[in-house]
Amino acid sequence: MSLFHLVLILEPLCRPVFTSSEGLSPFTETFTVDEALEAIGFGKFQWKISLLTGLSWVADAMEMMILSILGPQLHCEWRLPSYQVALITSVVFVGMGISSPVWGNVSDKYGRRVGLTISMCWTLYYGLMSAFSPVYGWLLVLRGLLGFGIGGAPQSVTLYSEFLPVKARGICIMLIAAFWAIGAVFEVLLALWIMPTLGWRWLLGLSTIPMAIFVSFCFWLPESPRFDVLTGRREKAMETLARVAKENGKTMPQGRMMAYKQGDRGRIKDLFAAQYWRTTLLLWFIWFANAFSYYGIVLLTTELFQAGDSSKIEPTCSLECKYLTSADYKDLLWTTLAEFPGLLVVLLAVDHIGRKKSMALCFFMFSLCVLPLFACIERIALTILIFVARAFISGGYQVVFVYTPEVFPTENRALAMGTSSAMARVGALITPFIAQVMLRTSVYLTLSVYVGVSVLAGVASLILPIETLGRSLQESSRDQERQGTVLLQAGRDNRGSAL
Repeated sequence: MSLFHLVLILEPLCRPVFTSSEGLSPFTETFTVDEALEAIGFGKFQWKISLLTGLSWVADAMEMMILSILGPQLHCEWRLPSYQVALITSVVFVGMGISSPVWGNVSDKYGRRVGLTISMCWTLYYGLMSAFSPVYGWLLVLRGLLGFGIGGAPQSVTLYSEFLPVKARGICIMLIAAFWAIGAVFEVLLALWIMPTLGWRWLLGLSTIPMAIFVSFCFWLPESPRFDVLTGRREKAMETLARVAKENGKTMPQGRMMAYKQGDRGRIKDLFAAQYWRTTLLLWFIWFANAFSYYGIVLLTTELFQAGDSSKIEPTCSLECKYLTSADYKDLLWTTLAEFPGLLVVLLAVDHIGRKKSMALCFFMFSLCVLPLFACIERIALTILIFVARAFISGGYQVVFVYTPEVFPTENRALAMGTSSAMARVGALITPFIAQVMLRTSVYLTLSVYVGVSVLAGVASLILPIETLGRSLQESSRDQERQGTVLLQAGRDNRGSAL
């Protein structure tokens, strides 16, 4: 046999074959979900899904703002000691902390749409039931169960981010955060209208309206095409992408979509793989610090406004109470409006200086704004400082919602969001005992805790190993490994060229 004949026999066996799981020809054009989304772009479909997923954010924000309003009211109406007032807030975060990894696991195994829809239905039911709480014990149980449902709200970001092209992702996720600000402002306006006349039960009931609207229209939500491809349902993913292209007035790429090798999804140990463990631990602390500081400044707002200034906060009888006045609600509204300029600041920063530096900037500016509270200042100065502090910490909270789904792959993205959210709930669980209980013992110690935590979180943001600005979403951990190999090889090539 000649060498020529031997080459003819072996050549087909040695040729690299880029086929899908269905055995496409090596000459068939293929494309990825990322390439399809880039071709389709941002359009009418993304506007629709941003409005619908945004409703879950409005509902989440309203339930969180209730906590700073409900506490002072029940402190007086039910004559509750301060630790029981703090428990009303903390029990919500206990439920959220327990459920966030659960909803993340459900979303990674059964779909983003499934996890988000079930969690919002759960929240709607127990939100309505808590309005009928006859006694303190029932209120704690029902608010804790509501918290369990609210723990699934971050999955709306997971679902939304998986429909966005790379260039639009940072700004678009930041813009959906505007719904949180809208929800917070709407809750304060609702309280200003409802509390003086109808009372807190009506406030709890009417605050479920955004959730009811979401549940009514959730049938429209499609499943994430990235999730469908990863679970082997490529035809379903193609149908979804074709629907998006049609609504946006664009055409799909030519060829067939590439399939990904299916692996185990939603495993906690994958977050601690060699390429992720450092990112996971740092992000967990950053999420903790964000929630600890954000809800801390929200709760401190009503405490400081009721006292007039920080010098007037002294240890008092735990049953002594003051109802929130119209002036308190109006000042609370002004500080809540800080969500919008905070959003504007990070919108300008997140795609220019990057995600990591944006988070660090927000933490450091928050610390600087809290420092003057150590001095005895007037109410106007107090309102301005709280306004600016809240603007930056709320902005930083939104940046971490952009960064987290970008840095983890599709196979465990929802679990990463869930566990990170659980860490945030731990911070939110602890902060009432700092902002409402420790504050009565020492104002200076309380403020020092918030400054220290936020400074450490700023440092943690800067030492995160991965900057995700301009980076495509990874479908699996193998993508990250391949990317790391390419970068390592590029570094070696550059050093070789220099030599």
